[in-house]
Amino acid sequence: MSQSSLEGVKKRPLLSILIGLFTLFIGYLLLWPVPFDPVAGPERAANPAGTGVFAKNNALAKAQLVESGHGPEGIAFDAQGRLHTGLHNGDVLRQKSDDGFELVGNTGGRPLGLDFDARGQLIIADGIAGLISMAPDGTVKTLATDFEGKRMLFVDDLAIAKDGKIYFSDASQRHAYGADIIEIFERRPTGRLMVYNPRDKSLAVLLDDLYFANGVALSESEDFVLINETFDHRIMRYWLKGPKAGTSDVFIDNLPGYIDNITEGPNGSFWVAVVSARTDDLDALVPSPFLRKVVWRLLQLTGGSPALEHSYAVKLDATGKPLVSLEDDSGHIYMMTSVLERQGKLYLGSLTNHAIGILEAP
Repeated sequence: MSQSSLEGVKKRPLLSILIGLFTLFIGYLLLWPVPFDPVAGPERAANPAGTGVFAKNNALAKAQLVESGHGPEGIAFDAQGRLHTGLHNGDVLRQKSDDGFELVGNTGGRPLGLDFDARGQLIIADGIAGLISMAPDGTVKTLATDFEGKRMLFVDDLAIAKDGKIYFSDASQRHAYGADIIEIFERRPTGRLMVYNPRDKSLAVLLDDLYFANGVALSESEDFVLINETFDHRIMRYWLKGPKAGTSDVFIDNLPGYIDNITEGPNGSFWVAVVSARTDDLDALVPSPFLRKVVWRLLQLTGGSPALEHSYAVKLDATGKPLVSLEDDSGHIYMMTSVLERQGKLYLGSLTNHAIGILEAP
């Protein structure tokens, strides 16, 4: 056998191996099981990022960072003006006079949205433990974990009315805390806006079929409550009073990213936290369940994520008109989940950062 023939024999097994590996890779991308059942959605409207109020800026990059611990998602102030936040490990922290933090207690879950009631109890939307309250000494009391015999998988944010009613979000009935990224790829709206009445301990659903129900805020006169739909880039309004009571409509649509919490601002305004910017690539996948499966498999293989280190703080007026947009894509402020305005300053929470951002309000 000639030398060239021997070389050909050696190359053929290697070529077969490469073809086999390529076939396995393609088969994985096209056929490997995924942990969700996607449906098609409508084509997205053009992303408004970079236009009008959303003109590019890096204003959030000027924020001072105050070390807190991993994931200070929600922020609330008590009657004494002390900042409280909840961390990834379940700890609830209270700011001390020397600007450090002390441990109040631990929820045993993942504290997300926070607000104080009229009695000084810290009401917590906990992604794992449900709707709970925490006394100043750290004592935890469960308010609601189940609705109609079924566990609420992902209690996310809340707002407390003057009459004591607690309006809160149950983000998804399909995917629990920690698996929420699946919602982007599945696009099945199962989130809910709910209300808990502490007087009779009753629980009711006000709105359902929401695309990942997240931030909750009440209007200044409490005639309506807002609920963010993270993966549909819009905010819904549910009317509590007046001729429209019991009905809902769109407060604002087509925001430039995946919206998280919303808080009440001065003069009837609202601050919206955009945890991550939209991308044209992900928007283009909305009508195609098959391609979303392919992209999911590829991300699992590479360890990639659709989330960008690019957050916005958007101020809306009482009618939903955008007034101000502050952003940062430098990595200084990232995965920003809450924006709270107090005494001329903005306090910025984060899902994954280890610090709270503080910035002069515009």
